[in-house]
Amino acid sequence: MTSTSTFRIAAAGIAIECATFSPLPSELSDFVVLRGDALRARYPFAASYDDAELVPIMQASAVPGGVLRRAVYDALKEEILEGLKAAGPWDGVYLDMHGAMAVEGIDDAEADFIGAVRRLVGPDSLISASYDLHGNLSAAIMQQLDLISAYRTAPHEDGPETRARAFDLLMSCLRAGIRPLKAFIPIPLLLSGERAMTIVEPGKSVYAQIEALIDGDKVLDASLLVGFTWADQARSQAAAVALGMDDEATWSAARVLAAAYWNARHEFTFGVPTGSTDECIAMALASSATTVFLSDSGDNVTGGAAGDVPYMLERLLAHRVPKTLFAGLADAAAVDACFAAGNDARLSLSLGGKLDTVHGQPLTVTGVVKALHKSEDSGRHVVLTVDAVDVIISERRLAFTTLAQFAELRLDPLAYRIVCLKLGYLFPDFQRIAPEAIMALSPGAINALPETLPFHKIRRPMYPFDRDMEWSP
Repeated sequence: MTSTSTFRIAAAGIAIECATFSPLPSELSDFVVLRGDALRARYPFAASYDDAELVPIMQASAVPGGVLRRAVYDALKEEILEGLKAAGPWDGVYLDMHGAMAVEGIDDAEADFIGAVRRLVGPDSLISASYDLHGNLSAAIMQQLDLISAYRTAPHEDGPETRARAFDLLMSCLRAGIRPLKAFIPIPLLLSGERAMTIVEPGKSVYAQIEALIDGDKVLDASLLVGFTWADQARSQAAAVALGMDDEATWSAARVLAAAYWNARHEFTFGVPTGSTDECIAMALASSATTVFLSDSGDNVTGGAAGDVPYMLERLLAHRVPKTLFAGLADAAAVDACFAAGNDARLSLSLGGKLDTVHGQPLTVTGVVKALHKSEDSGRHVVLTVDAVDVIISERRLAFTTLAQFAELRLDPLAYRIVCLKLGYLFPDFQRIAPEAIMALSPGAINALPETLPFHKIRRPMYPFDRDMEWSP
């Protein structure tokens, strides 16, 4: 560590959730890369520490997708390492991560990245990381990190709080001159995020135990990661982690979380009615709710799917649904055609099936261009009315997760009988307003029943693949 009274902290990271079952590789264009003042603004909490000098290196965050191109990963990693080397030495490093990165030719990408950071900054610097609770940990990762804290909500609402907590842990340990003990317990349990929400039981009660385990002394922090289901890797599983200064208390906290999650494994459900695509459309039509939110979970963009499988749209049209909003399809060629035709134009289009040709084929429709929109952040969008369905077509892969996205398009979801979203569970904005929610187990790369997928690398036995297995922490 440096001998000054101000601790020099580097901020960097690569955050992406990669589904190895997705046929669509992740590219540099999928990332938002922050540097300098733009990155500093991501961490407003750092300004409250008079004895911290936060130095922004580079942080790259991407929409979930398929396996990351090796050249893209190498370039991002090299820029961060060069930045750390040029501006060092460091008292600490804060790594802003996700934890479910998959890279061409690398089995454990986070271990590769964090290990490279460790080798560069040396053994004396403290490294703290913030993780999504859908991250997959490994012993190799835990050996390189000094501190880690993960989200405690799914659907996620505590990203900023988790980043602040990981930074505060780092500063507290630097000030005290301590390096905490780490307890890490892999749990042979791999549930889809839709089955492991923290807003319903049993996840609500399991996650409520975390705060009670932390006393700020014997136990500094604790995390329970449910893992990322759609990555066929040896480290794909749940994990309990605790940090503290007392060996017995730290391990006890990790065991309590691991046991609580494991013992509740049979109780985890989707939390909403599920079924085949046709069954769920029939349920929506039979519902007395004014608006039904229907998830197209197989093509869930927030899990890494391509977002251009038109199967659900084809079935909605076949059922002759009343006023419905379909959000949406990624199809740059269709957007080009609609912009060329202009507002109120009637045209025939081949929609979807261009990115994920494994799970979807193009659907030919005839519709009227209802609206054209350009967004600085997410590109061009079209609202195309096909029969009674308003279809949002985007030139980029896009998940609709907030009401603000619909407001920008001047659309009110509650004005529709059915709102179909390419999500698994509903995100908080929709959870708060949805009169009723249903999740279709639809075709796509993000199958909500992972035990039906062709895994080859995960460790066995693993629940729910091996339902009769026994385990204890």
